[in-house]
Amino acid sequence: MTASLLTPALESRFATARQVADTVLFEGYVLYPYRASAAKNRLRWQFGVLVPPGWGADREEHDFQHTECLMEPKPGATLAVEARFLHAQRRTVQQALDNGTFETVARLDLADRVLVPWDEGAEERVEVVVDVAELAGDGVTVPFTRPAREETEPVLDADGRTVGRLVRRCEEISGAVRLSARELDGPYRVMRLTAVVENTSDWTSESAEADREAALPRSLVAAHLLLGLSAGSFLSMTDPPEWAKGAVAACRNLHTWPVLAGEPGRADLMLSSPIILEDYPAIAPESPGTLYDATEIDEILALRTAALTDQEKREARGTDPRAAAVIDLAESMPPEVLERLHGAVRALREITGPETPPPAAQEPVPDGVDLIDTRGVLRPDTPWWDPASDDTADPARDRILVDGRSVGVGSRVLLRPGLRRTDAQDLFLKGRSAQVEAVLHDVDGGVHLAVTVEGDPGADIRREQGRFLYFQPDEIAPLEDA
Repeated sequence: MTASLLTPALESRFATARQVADTVLFEGYVLYPYRASAAKNRLRWQFGVLVPPGWGADREEHDFQHTECLMEPKPGATLAVEARFLHAQRRTVQQALDNGTFETVARLDLADRVLVPWDEGAEERVEVVVDVAELAGDGVTVPFTRPAREETEPVLDADGRTVGRLVRRCEEISGAVRLSARELDGPYRVMRLTAVVENTSDWTSESAEADREAALPRSLVAAHLLLGLSAGSFLSMTDPPEWAKGAVAACRNLHTWPVLAGEPGRADLMLSSPIILEDYPAIAPESPGTLYDATEIDEILALRTAALTDQEKREARGTDPRAAAVIDLAESMPPEVLERLHGAVRALREITGPETPPPAAQEPVPDGVDLIDTRGVLRPDTPWWDPASDDTADPARDRILVDGRSVGVGSRVLLRPGLRRTDAQDLFLKGRSAQVEAVLHDVDGGVHLAVTVEGDPGADIRREQGRFLYFQPDEIAPLEDA
């Protein structure tokens, strides 16, 4: 492995971000029950796959990722970039014959595992360190190549005799990292950074019917970027300052999305990921290890993995070294660690302070939103949920003022979900009209509007079952006939 181009300070910061970046790299790498025979493990590599341009043009696959974000570099700053991806290597299984040769087989049974053909992922990195001043104009292009290779690994039985071998083959892949930056007009020295990762392999399929399996060994799998400034900071793309919102909206991000990463509170590191993340994503401290099923719950996975039969565990151990590690983890997990996975709540707060916090400590209400009771009078400082208050919340009668207009049950509103707090799927409802079904208050003093979307054929069923969509007051606008 070549020496890292990163300075010790940058390497330390990147190491912190890689804990989350590894989850991106191995998202869905091998799914429970961790066996190659499982149907869901036969269609793999779902995120960040950059295929050869000659293959993916008509197949809804991409050969590049395009990242744009805003940064405020200090004079003399350098930009460090780390492109990371998996290089798929095809593993075949061969059995040793009496004459000293080997024969390719569909499976090889051993006492502790069952070996089968499988595509493994070898981690690859491409590092670039460049002065920010060099990114002006056409910027910098760094091509890279990973050569084809073949390796063999002997398979030994319990007595140390060679009973077979594993043959791993990698195809050649080529790519490029393209970096450029342009200073934006305005009162602040802000630059728009563009970072493109692309597959430049000239491989083309021998037939138009060639399937994805033929392209994967020549693809960049789970590709993503780490971006770090030696001096200066990046701006959040999901929660930018007011003055930068227009410039952020003008950024073009294709097949990836950049978020602030590393230590919370610092802004000198970005992770551009093909998976939707929030700023400063982190691994749950209760998680005992990598389970390669990041959308699942560790407790459920650990319990179900430990419950596999011995034969199923043998097959999982023979599928992949990472799958074998998951089996070993589940079997060795002590009860106190498993118990720690259950019911972690991160929103709990200390409540043993003053009965009423000072006004400066209370969470501000969004601009244009006023809280009023059913009589149109401003609520007192005592929270609605405090027993000392003589006022009671009533979702069916409570109303709020939004942009100077009273909104409550029956009001018609325009949905304008924001990027910061709304579920990603709610963004598809932007610009739709809806009817308010309830005005709800949480224990933190926040207000939430339960709505049904107009034109939804299932609206009546939603009302009967009380299953609504929820938006905050600054994510709606009253309609004229509300």
